[in-house]
Amino acid sequence: MPEHSFEPIRGILERFSFSSSTLANQLGDPTEREIVVHIPPNDGGLMPCIIYLAPFTGTGFARANWRAFSETLPQRHERLVKEGKMDPAILVMPDTFTSLGGNQFIDSEIVGKWGTWLENDLREQLSNRYEISGFGLVGKSSGGYGAIVRGMMDDCWDAIACHSGDCGFELLFGIEMATTLTEVMVYGGESEFLKHVKSAQSMKPEDFHTLMILAMAATYSDGTLPVNSNCIFDDDKWAQWLSWDPLTLIEKYQNLPPCWIDVGNKDQYNIQYGLRQLHNRMNELGIEHQWEEFQGTHSGIDHRLDLSLPWIVKNIQSAS
Repeated sequence: MPEHSFEPIRGILERFSFSSSTLANQLGDPTEREIVVHIPPNDGGLMPCIIYLAPFTGTGFARANWRAFSETLPQRHERLVKEGKMDPAILVMPDTFTSLGGNQFIDSEIVGKWGTWLENDLREQLSNRYEISGFGLVGKSSGGYGAIVRGMMDDCWDAIACHSGDCGFELLFGIEMATTLTEVMVYGGESEFLKHVKSAQSMKPEDFHTLMILAMAATYSDGTLPVNSNCIFDDDKWAQWLSWDPLTLIEKYQNLPPCWIDVGNKDQYNIQYGLRQLHNRMNELGIEHQWEEFQGTHSGIDHRLDLSLPWIVKNIQSAS
């Protein structure tokens, strides 16, 4: 079994919250969000800041919670510093959960302007509180998608790391439309399914999966599926989804900061195919990046942070 970490947190854990009208949304989700910050023992002064973006159904500070036969993100951070593998950083774990179960970290009228919030509001709050030498992003799955898309679209990040981030929407989301349509039509459509989920005492595994696809619909389009009742694609609506695929975005946004991308070779969501295509296209465009395909799936890959966190810190330090 994996080794459990009994190590106490030796550094500082701080919590604060702030409200932002940037996060105004049609879901009724709160615009005040809590932020957890971890700072390992250090000598003070300027430090790199790494913002952790959570995967779907997760949130940043959940990574600070105790887990059996594992280590928390703050424990991992302190261990890497103690082992001399990285210099201390300001590790930020924000609450980015939504009532649809997740966040893709782009601006959406339905979900909120999360891209702008990261780029402007959160960075401003952190800069006012801490001495920061530069900013980096890291995330897995939806969080990895957020890291690479923000790295493409913003000019304020000094390094980004994408672990198994959403990419290749045809294979990731397109092939899921029939199953999702079947589930929502049991209740009469998307809005009725959401009412069912909201009132349910507990959610079935298929409910979680259906909710995830509807969260994507709210993020990339108008909240409805890009198919009709016979699962025939609406080309215009599906094009809206595809416009947010990193495989599409890379054709427009090619000035990325230092970029780490990795993925398991047996990813359950077919993300390895999309990220392989992105890796190949970035090579063709001459966009430098760190690429690794490892033995593994989409699950149980937190150990990859042992590689990306030190890499981010070194690249922020090189840029400062």
